[in-house]
Amino acid sequence: MTTDQYGELRDPPPPLDPPQRALALGAHPDDIEFGCGGTLARWAQQGCHVVMAVMTDGSKGTWDPSMEPGELVRMRRAEQDAAASALGAAEVVWLGHTDGEVVYSMDLRAQVCRLIREHRPDVFLSHDPWQRYQLHPDHRATGTAAIDGMVAARDHLFFPQQGLGPHRPDAMLLWSADAPDHMEPLGDDDIAAKIAALLEHESQGTTTMGGAEMDELKRDEFEARIRGWVSEQGSAAGIPAAESFKRLTP
Repeated sequence: MTTDQYGELRDPPPPLDPPQRALALGAHPDDIEFGCGGTLARWAQQGCHVVMAVMTDGSKGTWDPSMEPGELVRMRRAEQDAAASALGAAEVVWLGHTDGEVVYSMDLRAQVCRLIREHRPDVFLSHDPWQRYQLHPDHRATGTAAIDGMVAARDHLFFPQQGLGPHRPDAMLLWSADAPDHMEPLGDDDIAAKIAALLEHESQGTTTMGGAEMDELKRDEFEARIRGWVSEQGSAAGIPAAESFKRLTP
């Protein structure tokens, strides 16, 4: 990652006012924490009702050949609950899809529409579906469903059979964007909460955190990587640390 890709952020718009309600949708356990964990922690500390929705059961996210999918699902649910607690989130919602098998469809769009209408967030956060060279199909499908589900949720003629009133978030923030145009600043406590939440995902230590579950040295290396990452994003806009997003107005 280089600061050149953040050139448009040299004079970014101000951060959002802390919302009363925020909803984040990730493809897998730990995706939300990587994408916007520090932002959610800051908002939660300021009184925001944070809901974390996870599209899949996480049943394939391991390199351990001895791990059974059912046991991995159990572990990842427990880890996600602990991570949500570390961020101060109020609730975790599981959408129930099998890891690695999320396929975009009208049913998936309707499911995200219902999620938004039920939780009625002021800010909705998810994967950027337009991120170039995103390998994981679940990330691509989840991001597309998030965008299209938000459009459906705001317009009353979409899925009236749900029996829920339309809801239009004030803003949508997409993480892992190739062309970010919005920063949310992070303080030391926010960064610490982001790291603590990520470290709760011990089953993913080897696959996504450089073996941070193995020993103190590797945990320290992972923590330094996260701190360097948020510092780099912030420095492009002249602030100490931040998480960057593409901001959309629904």
